[in-house]
Amino acid sequence: MRILKNLSILFSIILGNVGHSQEADFGALQSLGETSYHKLYDEELDQDYHIFIRSPEIAVAGKQYPVVYLLDGGITFPLLGAYYRYLFLEEELPELVIVGISYGTNDWKKGNNRSRDYTAPAASRSFWGGADKFKTFLNTKLFPFIEMNYAVDKSQRIIFGQSIGGQFVLYAAQTSPDMFKGYIASNPALHRNLDFFLQSKSDQVTQSKLFVSSAGDDDSRFRGPALKWMEHWNSEEQRPWDLNTVTLDSVGHFSAAPQAFRQGMKWILGK
Repeated sequence: MRILKNLSILFSIILGNVGHSQEADFGALQSLGETSYHKLYDEELDQDYHIFIRSPEIAVAGKQYPVVYLLDGGITFPLLGAYYRYLFLEEELPELVIVGISYGTNDWKKGNNRSRDYTAPAASRSFWGGADKFKTFLNTKLFPFIEMNYAVDKSQRIIFGQSIGGQFVLYAAQTSPDMFKGYIASNPALHRNLDFFLQSKSDQVTQSKLFVSSAGDDDSRFRGPALKWMEHWNSEEQRPWDLNTVTLDSVGHFSAAPQAFRQGMKWILGK
């Protein structure tokens, strides 16, 4: 009986220690490097944005680094920020600053307004069409904040977006082709407003690069419009940017994101 009682006390101590909640130490996630967090409020959109920044692990004083902005950062920042560490160790990519833009929730009722922020207008969706205001938020709030507080080279801005995040990448590329050095659109969801993206065109010619990928196993409602976009823009004699369109085999709508990030970043940065 004494042995059973002692074991009971021991298990209570162990379980108590395991169950005790502690403040998160993000430094223990070495794949995310030196990660910092800020919350930015935008009055025009009445929206809180949760901003996560992965800084270079060994920053050189006075040096400025390319910066990549990840849309849907609540998912893409931990996924691609961690994956980037392997790409850096493999010497496929240089040191970067990575910025994840998150809504802090998956629920639109609680503030996930990606369908508003990332899209051009669509007749079938009254809440679509806020891409221009979101672009203003980036230019007037987020970029100045990042460039004031982190060692980034604003001439080497890159943006990555998946699905309707990819739609925003194309919106920015087609309406403001000099906003970023590089644009990466992974499986852009153009199924509700494809005509806008076939007609919208800037006369400006830039040195920017646009990488657009479509997964070979993507759902046909996304795959079909993406291929039509690629065919249309590949046939244009003059484009605002250098264009690279690819099909990623053996991946689907969501599983394609790491491949799109890797190939797009290497092409844009010339690695």
